[in-house]
Amino acid sequence: MAVLGSSSSLLKLFLVASLIQVSLGSSRFFQVSLATRRLSELVQDQTQLLKYHNGPLLSGKIAINLIWYGNFKPSQKAIISDFITSLSSSSPSKTTPPSVATWWKTTEKYYHLSSNKKTSLSLSLGRQILDEKYSLGKSLTTKQIVQLASKGDQKNAINVVLTSADVAVDGFCMNRCGTHGSALASTKTGLIKGSKRSKFAYIWVGNSETQCPGQCAWPFHQPIYGPQSPPLVAPNNDVGLDGMVINLASLLAGTATNPFGNGYFQGPAEAPLEAASACPGIYGKGAYPGYAGDLLQDPSTGASYNANGANGRKYLLPALYDPATSSCSTLV
Repeated sequence: MAVLGSSSSLLKLFLVASLIQVSLGSSRFFQVSLATRRLSELVQDQTQLLKYHNGPLLSGKIAINLIWYGNFKPSQKAIISDFITSLSSSSPSKTTPPSVATWWKTTEKYYHLSSNKKTSLSLSLGRQILDEKYSLGKSLTTKQIVQLASKGDQKNAINVVLTSADVAVDGFCMNRCGTHGSALASTKTGLIKGSKRSKFAYIWVGNSETQCPGQCAWPFHQPIYGPQSPPLVAPNNDVGLDGMVINLASLLAGTATNPFGNGYFQGPAEAPLEAASACPGIYGKGAYPGYAGDLLQDPSTGASYNANGANGRKYLLPALYDPATSSCSTLV
């Protein structure tokens, strides 16, 4: 089993310039510019970094439903679905360390520190819904993202909307690479009339390969701003999809630990730093602006990675803030 690494006694935060809250009707959204590279360095006292705001964390047996919007090849879908399967591998001992499942275990520490220490989260791959004919067009609003997310199950689920490289989304590439939030479930979910409507969690991530790989697929593409180090080779040979995995992983960690805006975060609720966004640009020990850290390298392809997954997959996953050690924790 891999041993999770950590940063030094002072956490270096690279704050993203634009974090925006959008409210539309009954929905609340946390738009996170997870891969934007307009970053400034800030040294903070870690002991007060992520505060618990006494709200619920995502718990129980949760299915992750994938809603594919636009044109994705079968090989691209497999990269994402294998990643989801890797999060809670039933046989982690069969996966060569360091593993995706070990990376995810850092989120369990948030549950141990919360007000309800008995809660836990178990993730699994749920349904995969295809919208290959662009039912809402190729230019989407945030409201339409929620509309697409509502196609998935609205109970015991996270609905993940994945948009293809030819789809534009409000704010995409300008101030965000993905979004996570919650919305009210429809009245068709079997609730008793007059009872309080429940919420469901959702995530959106876009394929940035043709629109802004320097912002949303770094370090597999040279950044638009900052130090210009050579790009790394993507572990699944797909810059856009490997970049989507990074952003999806970050948003999943935020969804688990701050699903409804009153869990673990730092700063204003409309622009929160969360479990992964508190450690941007860090993928291995020794990371600094423009350098992802000391990573593993596949000798046959030259690809850089830090986690092994299902079906022989390799992934690059972001550091997570470890509340037990008050530091950014990396797998390598």
